[in-house]
Amino acid sequence: MNLSDYKRIVIKIGSSLLVDDQYEIKKKWLESLIADIDQLYKQGIEIIIVSSGAVALGRKVLNCMGRKCTLAEKQAASAIGQIKLSQVYQSQFAAFDIHSAQVLLNIDDIETRQRYVNAQNTLETLLRFRVIPIINENDTVATTEISYGDNDRLAARVAQTINADLLILFSDIDGLYTANPNMDKTAQFIKSVDVITDKIKAMAGESHTKISSGGMITKILAAEIAVNNGCNMLICNGKALKPLTSLQNAGRFTLFKAQKIDQSAKKRWLAHHVKHSGALTINEGALRALRLGKSLLTVGVIECVGNFKADDVLTIKDEQGNTVAVGVAMLHAEVLKQVLLAKSYTPETKVIVHRNNMVLV
Repeated sequence: MNLSDYKRIVIKIGSSLLVDDQYEIKKKWLESLIADIDQLYKQGIEIIIVSSGAVALGRKVLNCMGRKCTLAEKQAASAIGQIKLSQVYQSQFAAFDIHSAQVLLNIDDIETRQRYVNAQNTLETLLRFRVIPIINENDTVATTEISYGDNDRLAARVAQTINADLLILFSDIDGLYTANPNMDKTAQFIKSVDVITDKIKAMAGESHTKISSGGMITKILAAEIAVNNGCNMLICNGKALKPLTSLQNAGRFTLFKAQKIDQSAKKRWLAHHVKHSGALTINEGALRALRLGKSLLTVGVIECVGNFKADDVLTIKDEQGNTVAVGVAMLHAEVLKQVLLAKSYTPETKVIVHRNNMVLV
């Protein structure tokens, strides 16, 4: 793997790589990684880091090691750990005369269109000034209902946001296997994936460390986001010192190959939305119209669920309950419900989702 072939690389670091069993930073490992990054930085390659570890670092202060934190404890641990994490990164990069910046994002920053654009502008500005962004999900304000819950998908969304051409997921496993190799000794290693299918997803196992919160399935979901936005993605073992050097020196990894981009940036942003504010069930006629590339008319809506507002993202389902599209509402839910009840359609209420703000799934 020749990393010099890439111009903009997102590196995701899992908690189990960065934090030891005593809930302290693995300083030697981090020093070696930053020495690796320095070599890429000197070549003009732009680097973005998505780093886990804040909650793990804060656990020790709150004396909640080795058990599941409550939501409040997790948020407090994140607040404590973020300072430690930021200070360590800043001091390590300063040794190489590299500036870094802390960027905390939550799901609304990525899935609310204007905030997404604002985050994009901030990251692009940092990169233009040769500053390395250190990104983490803002667990201090996130809840289980409004969070990614893992940094794999966050890293993929960041890669999409800044049009990266490579996403590296450093983990405690060297790639994708046909089954969980920790449980099945006959599991076979998969070197590359051209297309992510249901069969590929079925191969995913769960996290097996007490530090990490993700698992292989979150990495597959991240790969879907990355490759559909024209970004190659690697899963590789990052345990060794100087992990980027190891990767380039014939290190083992699974490559998920970037797909050809055939949608606008906005539609790609919509396609991987996690948080939907409501749902519409549509009739067969409306479904046929969507498949012909037309807008969704209110007359084709059978049922409206949720208290969504105009510009919120909705799930669109067929009469069997299958999700067929994702789109941006043009009307408030209450307005739509009144229109459906009265069966009275004006030019202002004729369309509920415009074709330019919808993607079929």
